[in-house]
Amino acid sequence: MAKRVLTTESGAPVADNQNSATAGAGGPILLQDQHLLEKLARFNRERIPERVVHARGSGAYGYFEVTDDVTGFTRADFLSQVGKRTETFIRFSTVADSLGGADAVRDPRGFALKFYTDEGNYDLVGNNTPVFFIKDPIKFPDFIHSQKRDPFTGKQEPDNVWDFWAHAPEATHQVTWLMGDRGIPASYRHMNGYGSHTYQWTNAAGEAFFVKYHFKTNQGVRSLSADQASELVGKDANSHQTDLLQAIERGVNPSWTLHVQVMPAADAADYRFNPFDLTKVWPHSDYPLQRVGRLVLDRNPDNVFAEVEQAAFSPNNFVPGIGPSPDKMLQGRLFAYADAHRYRLGVNHTHLPVNAPRTAVVDNYGRDGVHATRNGSRHDKNYEPNSYAGPAQTDAALAAPLAIHGWTGTHEVPAHTKDDDFFQAGELFRLMSEDEKGRLVANIAGGLSQVTRDDVIEKNLAHFHAADADYGKRVEEAVRALRED
Repeated sequence: MAKRVLTTESGAPVADNQNSATAGAGGPILLQDQHLLEKLARFNRERIPERVVHARGSGAYGYFEVTDDVTGFTRADFLSQVGKRTETFIRFSTVADSLGGADAVRDPRGFALKFYTDEGNYDLVGNNTPVFFIKDPIKFPDFIHSQKRDPFTGKQEPDNVWDFWAHAPEATHQVTWLMGDRGIPASYRHMNGYGSHTYQWTNAAGEAFFVKYHFKTNQGVRSLSADQASELVGKDANSHQTDLLQAIERGVNPSWTLHVQVMPAADAADYRFNPFDLTKVWPHSDYPLQRVGRLVLDRNPDNVFAEVEQAAFSPNNFVPGIGPSPDKMLQGRLFAYADAHRYRLGVNHTHLPVNAPRTAVVDNYGRDGVHATRNGSRHDKNYEPNSYAGPAQTDAALAAPLAIHGWTGTHEVPAHTKDDDFFQAGELFRLMSEDEKGRLVANIAGGLSQVTRDDVIEKNLAHFHAADADYGKRVEEAVRALRED
C-alpha cells in the first residue's frame, strides 16, 4: 500500500514535521517556515465561540420511522406513510454550563432533532421538560445572565438565580420540574424529550391544528439524586457522553416513541388558558397523546467537533405541512437560533455536511460570505426574478395563515379564563409521592437557603405558597431550618 504523504493546507508535501527551520543549527526560527506558521495559526483557531446556552452537548445519527397515520393532521411528506424512514441527527445538551462543564448536573437538557427530509431539513428544538421558565423572549437574555457566571465572582450565584425567579412567578412550574426527581437525568438515553413549544400542523385540505411533541424514552425514565450526581461527576464528568457513545458502539441503540397532542386551531381562542404559553402543559385529559412513530439512534459521529459542535439547529427550518404558532417564545427563537449560528459558524453554516440536506436540493440566490461552497457557475444569476430559468417561488405556503387583529405596540398577552402562574406547579406537586415531595423540597431549600437577601427568599416562598399551601409550608420550614444551622 502506498505511503500517505503529509501535506500543507495547500497540498504541498511536508519535508520535515519534527524540526522547525532555523538560522543555523542553534539559531532562531525563520519566518519563512510556512509549515510551522500554518500549523500554529491553525492551532490558534481550532476553537470557535461556544454556544451561549446549550454549550456542552453530545450527538448521534439515527432515523425516524412513521408507525401511525397522521395525514389527517399534516401534509408533511416525511410523515406521509406508515413505515417511511427519515435520517436524523440529534444533539443533547445541558443549558446553563459552559463547554467544560459536567454532564450530571441539575439543569434542563436540550433535545434538538434534525430531520433530513426529502423536502428540506426540519429542525425540532426542545428540552427534556414540557415547559420553560419564561413566556416572553424579551426576558431570555436576562434569565440566562442570572443563571450563568456572575461578572464579578466568575461563578454561578444563588442570589442571582433566585432573585430572577423571585421576579418571574411564571417560572414556578419549571422550577418545580427542575428541582424534582427528573432534574438530573441518569443519562441522555433515560429521559423524555419534548418540542416544548406549540407548533402548527396543516393537512392537505388546508385545515390547521396546533400540536405539542412528546418523545417518550423506550429505555424508561431514570434520574439521579443530588448525592448520586455529585459522586458521578467526581468519577466521570463526561458521564452522559460516555454512556451514549458506548451504548451505540455496543449496538444498544436507544429509541423514543413520538406522540403528539393535537388541538384543532379553532379551540385555541377559547381554551381555558393560553395554549401558546410555554410555562404550561396541555392536560392529557383535554388532548390525549396520539402515537406518530419512533426515533432510533444507531450511529455515532466520527468527529465531535465537525458533527456535534458545528451542528446548527433552528426552529425556523420548517417543511410543508408544519409551521409556527403564536407562541411568543417560539417566535423569538425563530430569529435567535439562526442568528446564533450565523455568528458562531458563519452565514454559510448550512453548507457544512452535518447541516446540509441529504436528499433535498438546495437552489437559491445566496452567494458569497465566509466558507461559501455553493456559489453557482457563470450561468447562474444572483437575483430574482430573472430570465435565465433560475429557481422560482412555489406560491404554496408551508402552513396555514393565522388571523391577527389589534394595534401594534407592546402588549401583555390577553388572559384566558384560567390563566394562572401557579396552578400547574401545584398540580405537579400534588402528583408526587411523599418521597418525591421530600426530595423536591430539599433540593429547593438547599439553593434558596444560600440567598443572602431576606426579601428575595420571601418572594420565592410566596410563589410556592401560591402553588400549594403544603408545598409552600414545607419549603419555608426547610429553608428556615437550614438558615438556622
